[in-house]
Amino acid sequence: MKFLSLLVCLFLNTIAFSQVQNEPNIISAYDPHALFSPNFYATGESNTRAATGEPNKGYWQNRADYQIAATLNENSHLVTGSVVITYKNNSPFSLPFLWLQLDQNFFNQSSRGQARMPVNAKSRYGDAKSSFNGGYTISAVKVNDIALSDYVITDTRMQIRLPKPMTASGDVVTVKLDYSFVIPDYGADRCGILPTKNGDIFAVAQWYPRMCVFDDVEGWNTLPYLGPSEFYLEYGNFDFTITAPASHIVVASGELVNAAEVLTPTQLTRMEAAKKSNQTVMIRTEKEVTDPKSRPNKPSLTWHFKINNARDVSWASSKSFIWDAAKINLPESKTALAMSVYPAESNGDKAWGRSTEYIKGSLENYSKRWYVYPYPVATNVASNVGGMEYPGIVFCGSSAKTDGLFGVTDHEFGHTWFPMIVGSNERKYGWMDEGFNTFINSLADDDFNNGEYKSAPMSMDVMSRYMFGDNSETVLSTPDAMREANIGNALYFKPGYGLQLLRNEILGPDRFDYAFKTYIKRWAFKHPTPWDFFKTMDNVSGENLSWFWKAWFVENYKLDQAISSVDYVNNDPTNGAIVTIANLDQMAMPVNLSYETISGVKGKINLPVEIWNNTYFKKVKIPVIEKLKKVSIDAEKVFPDINFSNNDWKGN
Repeated sequence: MKFLSLLVCLFLNTIAFSQVQNEPNIISAYDPHALFSPNFYATGESNTRAATGEPNKGYWQNRADYQIAATLNENSHLVTGSVVITYKNNSPFSLPFLWLQLDQNFFNQSSRGQARMPVNAKSRYGDAKSSFNGGYTISAVKVNDIALSDYVITDTRMQIRLPKPMTASGDVVTVKLDYSFVIPDYGADRCGILPTKNGDIFAVAQWYPRMCVFDDVEGWNTLPYLGPSEFYLEYGNFDFTITAPASHIVVASGELVNAAEVLTPTQLTRMEAAKKSNQTVMIRTEKEVTDPKSRPNKPSLTWHFKINNARDVSWASSKSFIWDAAKINLPESKTALAMSVYPAESNGDKAWGRSTEYIKGSLENYSKRWYVYPYPVATNVASNVGGMEYPGIVFCGSSAKTDGLFGVTDHEFGHTWFPMIVGSNERKYGWMDEGFNTFINSLADDDFNNGEYKSAPMSMDVMSRYMFGDNSETVLSTPDAMREANIGNALYFKPGYGLQLLRNEILGPDRFDYAFKTYIKRWAFKHPTPWDFFKTMDNVSGENLSWFWKAWFVENYKLDQAISSVDYVNNDPTNGAIVTIANLDQMAMPVNLSYETISGVKGKINLPVEIWNNTYFKKVKIPVIEKLKKVSIDAEKVFPDINFSNNDWKGN
């Protein structure tokens, strides 16, 4: 009986307490149970991934090392190559077959990617009506130096059925493929050919068969390359050569290891000077581009490059290149070399003449903020590619200038950290490279050259309707499943701005930066999932941010905070005021409440998101002793409220 009486008392007290709240007559779509569910993380720890968001003791990752030799025919645009892949199976599973990516097959007219292209509209990922019909020709396959015919090519994937399965935990196999393909004039904004008055610029990417990732999450990752979704690759060392006409300059991922064989004595001297100079040094001037003496007098030359612990390599070649370089100063007394190559049409102090300065500023900044740049060289190539990133080299639009060139250069080299260092699965989670990169770019705008290209603070009055419009889609969608018009928002802007909010308004810069750097360090040269990122940020910051991840990334919830009413205590302003605020839609955020009295006294009250744990409204007492002139929610408009018209209250 005593226990029953206690329950009855608790029940009656709860009813009485609820009645005291004077629930307002507000229509709200908000359900706190959906947002603050305790079951956001459906699974706990596994042998490979810890509940803390870091790799667990049993984490494994396979490895692919590459030796590649390729030749460019500048007339036919044909690349002929041979690649030897040394593949190591570190997994606990036997592998009877291997999967490779043949991304150039996207440009075959019968590919799945071309079938998705719009008929009467342009797409940055290709044009189905184009007469170009590309793709790989595989002329020979060997496994451990023995010719193999047991393989199947399906669209942009190739399965090699091994004569003998790879054993678990350390077995190694070598795969050699001879291949060729024709470079597309415009390769889905990943590669292409730019005509200039002094010769074509060849920007060459996805130019060799690459291993698919075999991981602990999905096994073989064999999603086809369809254009919008980018890449997911294993790490390894690359040793490769490019043979091109001797009139060409060739730049690539990694370090040029035979400079004396391919450069003139003058260019060698200038290169050595650039490695020690904080100012840009010209290696090949605009005037020298048309001077035959600026290149060795031979039919062709072979350029030899190396880069370690990378997930990909790319290159560019042209006889039209102006070439300059400067030293990058990195933490721990390390250095790297920034280089830019561009045609005469792109030259000038307001254009590509400052490209190397931009590279240097970006990489020095990100190395100081997040993680040290890991490669010996960073090269920016002027091309017909609007912007595309690869380890140690990026392609940017040749017509970009001033803040536009800085922005695209900074963005593409920002990808060094996401996904080149932190190797997330771009094919599925494009926001984990584009969104993270957009976020770090927002800080770089303020940092570069004392804020030379610093942008004005962004008002959410307009941008919230862009982010959460009727046609918007969730961030946690594969890029291939998005409308192309939504990719800029869902992959770049929305996740990037979400991380800004998390840093500036929810965690604060100190806690956010510490957690973010911890995530990068934990997953450098590894393969994190979204849940590894979420859990790392939660554990390191000490906050359960599942409400934020769910609303902003997993779902497409909207935010609508409102002021419902303002009343004076006992109808007397000298006793203070009670402001009733409401959460009208399914997203919740902290509340920044500001007020001003009739005599001009101003104040702010910052409320945590936990006020919305179990209710859609909240009464807040404002400590005033006179009438209020104005009360506002988020007066600075930093939260993405879809209806700012109900955020203000004005007194009579």
